[in-house]
Amino acid sequence: MPRFTTSTVSEVLTERRGLQRVRLSDESRAYVLTDLTGPVAVGDDVVVNTTAVDLGLGTGGWHVVHWNMARSALWIPGGGHIMKMRYTSLQADTGSAEEHLGNSGGSSGDREPLPDLGGTPVVVCSLHSQMGVVAAVIAALRPDLRVTYVMTDGASLPLVMSDLVHTLGESGVLAGTITAGHAFGGDLEAVSVPSALQLAVEAQRADVVIVAMGPGVVGTGRALGTTSVEVAAIVDAADALRARPIVAARASDGDARDRHRDLSHHTVTALSLARVAVDVPVPMGTAGDAVAALVPGPHRVERVEIPDVAAVLDAAGLRITTMGRGPESDRLFFDCAAAAAVGAVSGIPRADTVTTP
Repeated sequence: MPRFTTSTVSEVLTERRGLQRVRLSDESRAYVLTDLTGPVAVGDDVVVNTTAVDLGLGTGGWHVVHWNMARSALWIPGGGHIMKMRYTSLQADTGSAEEHLGNSGGSSGDREPLPDLGGTPVVVCSLHSQMGVVAAVIAALRPDLRVTYVMTDGASLPLVMSDLVHTLGESGVLAGTITAGHAFGGDLEAVSVPSALQLAVEAQRADVVIVAMGPGVVGTGRALGTTSVEVAAIVDAADALRARPIVAARASDGDARDRHRDLSHHTVTALSLARVAVDVPVPMGTAGDAVAALVPGPHRVERVEIPDVAAVLDAAGLRITTMGRGPESDRLFFDCAAAAAVGAVSGIPRADTVTTP
């Protein structure tokens, strides 16, 4: 059950559209999702949810401001009639891109056919940090390509909580973002992940789509007790839509837990649940061979040459970590994410090599 308490805002630490980070009078820290609760100011008394910090979960030691007691009412106009976080006290009328697009299947009485996404590469990640590596490597290899990030609701629901997405967007690495399911805050809102894939290609003209949950993957001691099993349903949907699904293997040579060494059991489980065979790129070399040996059939291992990931991230001004580890302490994790990026762009011709009949 949640735990709430009250405190007073003593300092606004940082703010950007949709997010404030503040210090409270008891020296604890909290973040404010301003699109849901409105902004706060120094001196405001606020109700904060302290549950995650009380449980020692991976929120970085931040409470969540639930309500600003300095105001008695709040109205933030929404984007339509589609609600996210439905039937909670924070349900919001975010709207969705689909409700504004209408029926694409012809007359209102026609059944809408499934779209054909024309083999667009869809890189499916099981961790948020993988997304940043994939996007940065694609940008380094093929800066001409448009990349859309689709954020699922498998972890963090507000997109604004990701500093990584903010940085990638500001630098132009990401051409667009779409939040699917109950996740919210993207350039476009989508009702489902399959619909988000269609929107990425048709509305945002994506050459490559990266799908991953936001920060905060959930895992337990059981194989199926993790939100990363969503990878299976996503690759099946991408295949049904005639896209080209690619799985970014979660692998590690720096994780102390045996179940995540070489190829993580989470990736093995998701691949075992998938109903279609997909490409799983791995880096050339002995470490990549160890990962490849654990990929279950009938999935296709693709061995690829990858760039120096640490150099790519440095050149982009990005500091990406997984469980606090960077490329210097968990090289295989970063190399496998880079391999997925290489696999995604390998089949996309360059504009200067396309010939006209």
